[in-house]
Amino acid sequence: MQLLKDCLFVGMGGFIGAIMRYLLTLVPVKLNFPLMTLIVNLSGAVLIGIIAGAAANMPNINASLVMFLKTGVCGGYTTLSTMALDTVNLFKSGHHLSCAVYVILTVVLCVLGVLLGEFIASVIFKKA
Repeated sequence: MQLLKDCLFVGMGGFIGAIMRYLLTLVPVKLNFPLMTLIVNLSGAVLIGIIAGAAANMPNINASLVMFLKTGVCGGYTTLSTMALDTVNLFKSGHHLSCAVYVILTVVLCVLGVLLGEFIASVIFKKA
């Protein structure tokens, strides 16, 4: 029963976060630079930092609320915020090498993943 409740909180938060991200992409920007994506990722990182900091300093905060905000809203808004929080946590805990490896692997592997996905799609859906 608790798992179902947790899934509902995450789902509701994800719904809100995804809509927030979508609405921001509607802001017209005439640049050859993904400014709105940068704004979403940066604001998501700041938001998850505020939530994580509040949760760390408020031991009585409701765990479902934290899950709703961190995993749900921030996760639906941008998963980069979670990656940034993981990076900060690794760094703060003194795992500097792991932190650097994580950042490099995340960026490089995810870019390669997009390229691989595009290649797979071009093979599967190639024009006749």
